[in-house]
Amino acid sequence: MEEGSSKPSNSLWDKIHDLKHIAMEKYKRKTISHWILLALSIAAMLVAFPASSLLTRVYYSNGGASKWIISWVAVAAWPLTALILFPSYFFGDSSPTPLTFKLLLSYIVLGFLSAADNLMYAYAYAYLPASTAALLASSSLVFSALCGYFLVHNKLNASMVNAIVIITAAMAIIALDSDSDRYDYVTDHQYIMGFIWDILGSALHGLIFALSELVFIKLMGRRSFHVVLEQQVMVSFFGFVFTTIGVILNNDFEGMASEARSFKGGRSSYILVLVWSAITFQLGVLGGTAVLYLASTVMAGVLNAIRVPITAVAAVILLHDPMSGFKILSLLITFWGFTSYIYGNSSASSEHSPS
Repeated sequence: MEEGSSKPSNSLWDKIHDLKHIAMEKYKRKTISHWILLALSIAAMLVAFPASSLLTRVYYSNGGASKWIISWVAVAAWPLTALILFPSYFFGDSSPTPLTFKLLLSYIVLGFLSAADNLMYAYAYAYLPASTAALLASSSLVFSALCGYFLVHNKLNASMVNAIVIITAAMAIIALDSDSDRYDYVTDHQYIMGFIWDILGSALHGLIFALSELVFIKLMGRRSFHVVLEQQVMVSFFGFVFTTIGVILNNDFEGMASEARSFKGGRSSYILVLVWSAITFQLGVLGGTAVLYLASTVMAGVLNAIRVPITAVAAVILLHDPMSGFKILSLLITFWGFTSYIYGNSSASSEHSPS
């Protein structure tokens, strides 16, 4: 009996030893520069994205009013990505992806949708506390999963469906507690519209994510770091073009001078808020792109889950956002939903990976 019971135990320890050996070999194959770049990319996601969200709220709290300016700022720093992409053509082995008519059209469409998405989020942050807006924006995971299922035919398992239900419940909790965190100068109608624009922006964000994946599969046929950067540069560029047209038609460039004069802290503070909003947003995008390439989609999902509570807590500490019991409950449920989705996604990936 003792001999029979020792075999499964030895077998289990052998499997654990093998897994440990595989993990160590995989770790050793990566250069130190890989781990440094991954660490910097993770820091960019966890610091730059929350900072960009908080700066957007600072803009509105200190006297800014233009939704078009904030949506323009989100794509104004697109040349930063280009500065990283172009040297890879001259000093690396990569070459530009041939620009076909269909690929160009996809860039234009995604750029237009990205501009609309940024505008929706600008309206949301104009009327909602940063912590509330960040929690509502986490619903983009729900729409990403649904759009990916219907458009790209990605698999949905029980854990992913569970995550969709959980995150939807968290959004309903915030809706029921809407009176606790509404600013005094924001009307009930504006608060409701901010809530609606945030959800619509999240839905559009999910659609953009699925369409971007379709572009990789159908038109590019490959996914490397420089190809991902190419798409990011082109989509951001066309988003910048469409947003600039909107700002010009709305005469918001002319209004920036008077807005800067009345801004709390003066013109220099106004410029610093907008400049750093642009830089941090683009750094966050670059960080997310690098994590997808250097690590995995699951890792990017984990970091996306972590940055929601980081943004919410930072908004409470730095901007003194109200944090009710309902919002804390919603935050915990959202994190639970993210965890369930990440578990489901990793399970689906392991099922389809070659043995």
